[in-house]
Amino acid sequence: MDSIDDSPLPLAVIRLADYTDRFLQNWPVSVALSTGFTLYYAFFGSRVDVVLFAVAATLASPDKLQHFVARHGWTILGGGLLAALAVIFVRFMILTTPRIFHTSSARWTESAGSFFIPSRTTHSRFFPKKHSFAYSYLTVGIPVGLRSNVNGILSVDSAVPTASRGWWAWLLSPLYEVDSAHYLARGVDNGGLREKLDRFLSSQSVEPGDYPHAFLVTAPKFLGYSFNPVSFWYLYSPDKVLSAMILEVNNTFDERRPYLVFRDFDQEKQIQSSEPSSSKPVSKISASFEKDFHVSPFNSRKGSYSVLAKDPLGPGMTNFRGLDVTINLKSSKGHPKLVARLVNQHDAIEVARMSALRKILFVSQWFWIGFATFPRIVKEAGALFFRRSLHVWYRPEPLKQSLGRHATTSERHLEAVFREYLRHHVEQCPKDIRVRYVASGIGASATADAPAVTEDVFASKLATPSACDVEMRVLTPVFYARFAHYAHDFEGIFNELAESRTVAVDKPDVLPHIFLKRGAPPFHAASFAEFAGFRLIQALRRTPEPIRRPMTSAETGAGAQRNLQKPVDIRGFRISSMDAYVLEHGSDCTKRTYQSVVSRLFLADRFFMGSLELLSTVEILLRAGVAYLFVSALYG
Repeated sequence: MDSIDDSPLPLAVIRLADYTDRFLQNWPVSVALSTGFTLYYAFFGSRVDVVLFAVAATLASPDKLQHFVARHGWTILGGGLLAALAVIFVRFMILTTPRIFHTSSARWTESAGSFFIPSRTTHSRFFPKKHSFAYSYLTVGIPVGLRSNVNGILSVDSAVPTASRGWWAWLLSPLYEVDSAHYLARGVDNGGLREKLDRFLSSQSVEPGDYPHAFLVTAPKFLGYSFNPVSFWYLYSPDKVLSAMILEVNNTFDERRPYLVFRDFDQEKQIQSSEPSSSKPVSKISASFEKDFHVSPFNSRKGSYSVLAKDPLGPGMTNFRGLDVTINLKSSKGHPKLVARLVNQHDAIEVARMSALRKILFVSQWFWIGFATFPRIVKEAGALFFRRSLHVWYRPEPLKQSLGRHATTSERHLEAVFREYLRHHVEQCPKDIRVRYVASGIGASATADAPAVTEDVFASKLATPSACDVEMRVLTPVFYARFAHYAHDFEGIFNELAESRTVAVDKPDVLPHIFLKRGAPPFHAASFAEFAGFRLIQALRRTPEPIRRPMTSAETGAGAQRNLQKPVDIRGFRISSMDAYVLEHGSDCTKRTYQSVVSRLFLADRFFMGSLELLSTVEILLRAGVAYLFVSALYG
């Protein structure tokens, strides 16, 4: 053996010969193990198994791992440092010399420009316990309609969505960004922020032409990350007079609610006439509106807001003169609960006029602000819960005016099936109807080339121009998973409409004509695996509990639990109508995906407290165990 070196090729040949000798010495057991593992990886294997096998093989030979690290560790570390330095260098060059990389970088020459607004937010709670805090906050102000790379540091409403970019495009992109996909309606719109604003105004029965100018104040993304509790859209008339405002509120559950308020010019005239003053009145919006969106776990969804927002732009929208927004919250009984205020802490910085040195200093001073916002909120929530002993209001499902969270991968698969299932039922309906279906939470998967279809219109075969129009709006993506639990679709749609309120229908009396009560659908499976999979779904299926959360943490006792109890369903569960639709009309890929998603959903519901994450963790542990057994047999 002295003549053989330790280069990779001779060592591999020796190891192969050793494995062959072991295999032949005990070939019956070896053949059985090989067959078993081959079948396992053929039917259940994935890329995760390959990774787990590699990790298990590495851990089984710690001496070889140590030898590899000793021999190549410094080379790998040096390569990583060089790659990090290269990324930093490219980012530095883009920041200081943007026109070398972006020919479109230009100043905004119409109306107001784009500004970084170093700000400060304060929160003062008065009821039921007093609590106050304040911290710095970075916002950016941009004219809605601008789509440009501004001075190499700010990307505004890029035509290429963040999700569609490759790593090189990400590397060349500015550090700060305002991405239209994260505002108003979910997903991407080819028209950008302006088109999204026009669609929202139209949905509120407001003519977009009445507000041709708009200015958005929001928290920008830094390196693709941001936590943005609220954005302010200032809407201006054709004469460039502040006339309306949108407060776009986001909560920590990935839900969104835009509130549209208007400036009351008549009230301002009355105040001015009763209080004569030599000074010119300040342009501002003062409005009140009902609270119908869950924001903080320490406030109920009831109550009312009042907002006082000064015009951030000067006369004619010619320059930026300051940010000052005050929001008051009152309880449903009229008690003042809290006051939140956002003001500019320092002078606004016009992005297009920032020098290279100014940009470097700005980034070094403010880069951490966006990452600190969510931890700060968690810190103050902990103080309210542990120190002030405030009750927690559990999150209710959003109302019709709000936007539900993004759908999970499983919910997106089920949404596609439910959409086609609904289309099939509407087309077979014996009535003259049209159904406008509005999905929830599927905009995240959209791209500029393939935008998400969040709305669809289905018509029965008997539909005429005067057909009855029905709107079915899914309020939260959890509807799709819950609907799959029901063996009877008629029962499922009405329970989710009346009890759990995960879907809204403007004409519920039409639903019986769409989801007709039928007998048990036929079970036609094309293979044994398909038969076994759908029988497993049938055996695991059970009706979901209605969504009736306790209102606060003080109501989670035995009495509240008794109120949540539901009579035991003694009916024998059958294959559902949607199962039968997939078996009869779905493609092979659709059947496999539906079977996998629903089976995992039901297994999690039965054995893992409804948590798909816990099920995935157990699955990873089981796969790791199989990989360990295989490696142990191989090395043993």
